[in-house]
Amino acid sequence: MLSARSLFQEILDHDESFRLFCSIAAGGESQGGWENGRIAALVPPGEHALAPKIARHGADEDKHGRIFHALLRRRGLTPVAVPPETDYTMLLERRGIGLAHDRLRRDEPLGERDLIVYLAHSRVTEQRASEQMELLLRYFASHPEVGRAVRMISDDEDNHLAYTHEELLRFAAAGHGRLIQRTLRAYALAEIAVHRDVSLAVMAHMGRILGWSRAKSGLLAAGIHAVYAYERLAGWRRMADLRTPERRDALGGPATPAHEFA
Repeated sequence: MLSARSLFQEILDHDESFRLFCSIAAGGESQGGWENGRIAALVPPGEHALAPKIARHGADEDKHGRIFHALLRRRGLTPVAVPPETDYTMLLERRGIGLAHDRLRRDEPLGERDLIVYLAHSRVTEQRASEQMELLLRYFASHPEVGRAVRMISDDEDNHLAYTHEELLRFAAAGHGRLIQRTLRAYALAEIAVHRDVSLAVMAHMGRILGWSRAKSGLLAAGIHAVYAYERLAGWRRMADLRTPERRDALGGPATPAHEFA
């Protein structure tokens, strides 16, 4: 029977599919670390209290990248090049989501609008990350090889999601509500299309590595398209709403270390 659990287990059990999965994940996390680090460095003086939270976000993302690399080393594997069609962060940038890298490379302070763009981007993508880690947590929290990594990353992603809600609500209270809602809606609709395309590309690569039948690959592709259809119709709204999070000041302290994955 084809299920999310059996699919992830199959990827986990095969060295080459596990290698590709961890390489893709590590690349995205490391890119997020760089982006957040640059944004923290460019925060304008009026928002100086936000800078350490953004830096903490970046430190968490860097840590996640190191964790995925450590999982590869434990199995005696090395990373592989990430296929461009599976590069979620790059494809989002091409869609105009978030702050462009050429803007982040300039040593010019960001403005309030830039920070709202950054936070809206994070709000949408952290929703996806939190949900994906929740799924892995459900099935692999006690797994001897990846369980500790899944638990740590899942907790961090929930913190990131809570932080984006809290900060966007603060900007909304300061009079930016309409801009925030327009940006969230546009970014959510763009993200679900990118997520569909990346999911199809990743499953195509996994299918070749694992020797899936045409029927199995077709069933998985149909499932991805069905998820997209639902998200395009109504599911995107969960990425665009704002509510006071249960976790308050979620990024108010230092990042937790990852010594156990060294």
